[in-house]
Amino acid sequence: PIPDGTTAHAVGATLIAVTLGPWAATIAVSVALVIQSLLFGDGGVLALGANCFNMAFVAPFVGYLIYLLIVKLKGNKPIAAAIGSYIGINCAALAAGTELGLQPLLFHAANGTALYFPYGLKLAIPAMLFAHLTIAGIAEAVVTGLVVFYLQRVGEDNILYRASGNLRGLPQ
Repeated sequence: PIPDGTTAHAVGATLIAVTLGPWAATIAVSVALVIQSLLFGDGGVLALGANCFNMAFVAPFVGYLIYLLIVKLKGNKPIAAAIGSYIGINCAALAAGTELGLQPLLFHAANGTALYFPYGLKLAIPAMLFAHLTIAGIAEAVVTGLVVFYLQRVGEDNILYRASGNLRGLPQ
């Protein structure tokens, strides 16, 4: 939890996408979210679909596509992975903020009050983005960049996922 009433944390989705591929990242993060939800009550079962979409789909695919683009332009895998993970987690936070902020527009009680989440887009999006832009995104970028740097340094960069050659990097 953070002071603005939301939560922020590093996910590792782009790191998994860079090492195992974006589809594997989707599966791995989804499994982690299911375990957190069912065993620890973290995130809740009802929010599992939205959490999987944001953290297991948006984050790894955006992060991986940014990674591919930067590698094609500059060739520096650790920097590309760090930037990709920073952008990926912040896009996931933007998606979560948008989903939360739309709640008051979509669902109302009989007396007209918001049913699930009382704050609109003007509060929900900045609340979600603040901690991800300033803390979680930076932590995610540093860890992802350092792990990819380490893999290259020890000669294990062959573990990094090989795209099929197209810019989308999605296996055919």
